[in-house]
Amino acid sequence: MHPEGLRPAPARPWDLFLAFNRLALQGFGGVLAVAQRELVERLAWLSKQEFVEMLAVAQVMPGPNVVNISLMIGDRFFGLRGAFASVMGMFTVPCLIVLGLTALAGQWLHEPVVQGALRGMGAVSAGLILATGVKLLETLKKHPLSRLAALAFAALAFAAIALLRWPLVWIVLGLGGLGMALVYHRLGRPQG
Repeated sequence: MHPEGLRPAPARPWDLFLAFNRLALQGFGGVLAVAQRELVERLAWLSKQEFVEMLAVAQVMPGPNVVNISLMIGDRFFGLRGAFASVMGMFTVPCLIVLGLTALAGQWLHEPVVQGALRGMGAVSAGLILATGVKLLETLKKHPLSRLAALAFAALAFAAIALLRWPLVWIVLGLGGLGMALVYHRLGRPQG
């Protein structure tokens, strides 16, 4: 554990570029699990609590969660230069790889072996996301809502998405808004 003021930080924007490039190249089908491992466990640029808070903000912003997180982290350390370096790290090499694979894909996508491999990657991605969620459960100990209330919100979100197939925008606005209101009420009005 790092004392709050002594947490490691990237020395220059290039470190952000390299970290997010490495992160993007490891994330097949989902980068969230890799992002948590890299940013919290390996690099220790964020605590688990900070990661969960950034993820919460990233999920209500338009665009991919991990890109939003990269923007926030880059901005935190180096402002606009850091945000640019982080996003470029996320996209530069992976974009070149995707362009190369796209040129070859027309010949291979209809092959049963390739289709099976893609379905397998989807299952692995779902497992990675689930494992990350379980790993981050301990952050609920410090959350203003009780663990039970937080798990109830998670169950409601799962039911609304997976079972009822409600549009995500209504789930974010409804459950997200309700969750924010409950936390606001529990914390009391900010002093100002």
